[in-house]
Amino acid sequence: MSTTLTDTSRTAAREPGRRLLGGLNWLVVRQHRAALLTVAAAVVLGSAWIVYQRNRLAGVLEAIGWPDKEPPMPVPGSQSISLTITALGMLPVLLGVFLGAPLIAGDQERGTLQLVTTQSVSRRRWLTAKLAWCYAAALLAGAVLSVFFTWWWKPYRAVFSSPWYEGSIFDHTGPVLPAMCLFLTAAGITIGMLVRRVLPAMAVTFVFSMAVQIAWGQLRAYLAPSRMFSYPYGGGILQQLDDPYELDSWIGSADGRLYGWGTCAKPTDAATDACMKKYGIVNDVIKYLDFSQMSAMQWTGAGILLAATAALTVFTVWRVSRKPL
Repeated sequence: MSTTLTDTSRTAAREPGRRLLGGLNWLVVRQHRAALLTVAAAVVLGSAWIVYQRNRLAGVLEAIGWPDKEPPMPVPGSQSISLTITALGMLPVLLGVFLGAPLIAGDQERGTLQLVTTQSVSRRRWLTAKLAWCYAAALLAGAVLSVFFTWWWKPYRAVFSSPWYEGSIFDHTGPVLPAMCLFLTAAGITIGMLVRRVLPAMAVTFVFSMAVQIAWGQLRAYLAPSRMFSYPYGGGILQQLDDPYELDSWIGSADGRLYGWGTCAKPTDAATDACMKKYGIVNDVIKYLDFSQMSAMQWTGAGILLAATAALTVFTVWRVSRKPL
C-alpha cells in the first residue's frame, strides 16, 4: 500500500501541469537558462554594489560636513562612481550581443528552429515565447539598475563630476537605460536572424551597438526645444538658470540682432571697443537646455527607442513567420 502511494505521488509530481512553468515557456527558459541566470545575477550584484557605494558616499560626505562644507574634488570614491557608470553603459551592449544575437541565430545554426517548428507549435507562438522572455530579462535588468542608480545620483548630483546632460548620467537614470536595453536586445535578435550564425551575429551586433551609442550622443541635444537667454555683456549668467547645458552662444545688440563671438575679436582693446559701438553690442546670448527639461527629454528619448524596438520586433516576427527557415 505504501509503495503504491509513493509511486503515485512521484508520478503526479512529474506531471507537466505541476511545474511552475509548462509547455513552451518551460522549454524556452530551460534552453536559455544560462543567459537568464547570468542576467539575474548581474542585476542582484549590480544593485547591491550601488547600495554599498551610495552608503559609502553618504558616510564620506557626512564626515566632511557636506553640504555646509564643499567636498574635495574629485570626491573620495569617485573611481567607484566611474566604474559603475562604465558598467551601466556596457549593459545594453552586452545584452544585445550575448542575449539578443544568439536567440534566433543559435537555433538556426544548430537546426533547432526546424525541429521546433515541425511540432505542434507554430513559428509565431515559438517566437513570441522567446521574445517575451528575452525582453522581460532586458527590461528587468535595465529598469532595476536604473532605479538604483537614480536613487544614488539624485540627492548627491552636486558632487558627481558629470553633469546631468552627459551620457554618463542622462543615459543611466530614468527610463533611458531600460529603453536602450530593449532596443539593442531587439537589434541583436534581428541581426542574428538575418546573419544566421552566432559569432558573426555577435560581432555585427557589437559594432552596431557602438555606432548607436555614438549617434545617440549626437541626438541627445535635440530631445527638447532649446531656450534662449540674454544677459548684460560680460556680466555672467544669472542664478535663475538651473544647471544649464549651453548649446551655442552669441553677442547681441539692443535690437535683438545676434553676432558670432569672433565678430569683434580685434587685436587691440580700442579696436574691439570701436567694433562693439559700431554693432551696438550690449548683451551676451546663449542657447541652452535646462535641468528642468531632463525628465521630458528622457521620456522622449525612451519613446524613440521603444518605437524602434517595436519596429524591429514586427519585422522579426514577420520574417520568421513568412520566410523560409
